[in-house]
Amino acid sequence: MTIPRGRLGGSLSVAIAASLFGTLGPVSRFAYDAGLTPLTFVLWRASLGMLGMLAILAFFSARGRIRLRWTALDRRTLAALGAAVVSSLVLNLAIFTAFGRISVALALLGLYMYPALVAVGSLAIGEERLDLGRLVALALALGGMAVVVLGGSGGGPGFELAGFGLALLAAAMQAVYMVLGRRGFPAVPTAEATLVVLGGTALGYLVLTLLTGSLDVALLPFRSPGALPILVWAGIGGAAVPALLFLVGIRAIGPTRAAIISLIEPVAGATLAALLLAELLGPLQLVGGILVLAGAALIQRGGETAVPSTAAEPSEAAGAL
Repeated sequence: MTIPRGRLGGSLSVAIAASLFGTLGPVSRFAYDAGLTPLTFVLWRASLGMLGMLAILAFFSARGRIRLRWTALDRRTLAALGAAVVSSLVLNLAIFTAFGRISVALALLGLYMYPALVAVGSLAIGEERLDLGRLVALALALGGMAVVVLGGSGGGPGFELAGFGLALLAAAMQAVYMVLGRRGFPAVPTAEATLVVLGGTALGYLVLTLLTGSLDVALLPFRSPGALPILVWAGIGGAAVPALLFLVGIRAIGPTRAAIISLIEPVAGATLAALLLAELLGPLQLVGGILVLAGAALIQRGGETAVPSTAAEPSEAAGAL
């Protein structure tokens, strides 16, 4: 599949990635019903995602793509990659734990405070100015979040402060990852950067699995193969492909524009949860969710231009994905 370039290509990449990410809430529930825990689920997802990225890179290499010289990277770039791995570790464990404690829609509403956090971060480092429109957007997002917290619940698991707090923690980590993905390691091509993040995340979860004595649970899919299709989808369709496309999009159009387009994810996730899990938001939470998404959209008006990468991207070197 050819990756289109420019703003249109970046926007399409983010939209596809967000739609694929939106499937993960219901998919994780099916995995938990099969006996996996959030930790073992994210271990499988990251591990299979890493294998998927290795296959993608092997395809690029077979087509003559120049390999990255890792030894040529400076300490700042390596530190940024390490920070991206840490943010991914916390982000995924937090949001997938939240999916197991509260409804998918509520967890996604918490996660989607991150566009406001991205904009606040841009303001803090001087990339954007705080004007009336952004103040109104922040007020909408915060007010909507208050309504969500106070509004009660619909079908499915009810509101739980700890679960919602984990979703907000995931939002903070997502904001960090988006800023790093654009500016932290521009010399690292998108495919290699995605591989490092997925591989580092998988290694971190493996260590946590061993330390917590959860290895027997992690090996459950080998004893119960029915869970494998769920995990394969989570790893390939919900990790390798969308993670690559998402980073392509961030680098093409910048984190603020990518954040607003990725509002497709909570819509897709909540819709799938309603259809597959019979989970619905309560009336006040629905109103609060609309306010959160409206604030997230409004605060992203304007935004920055993409920062060109100094390394050849897969679409430039290989022409296809």
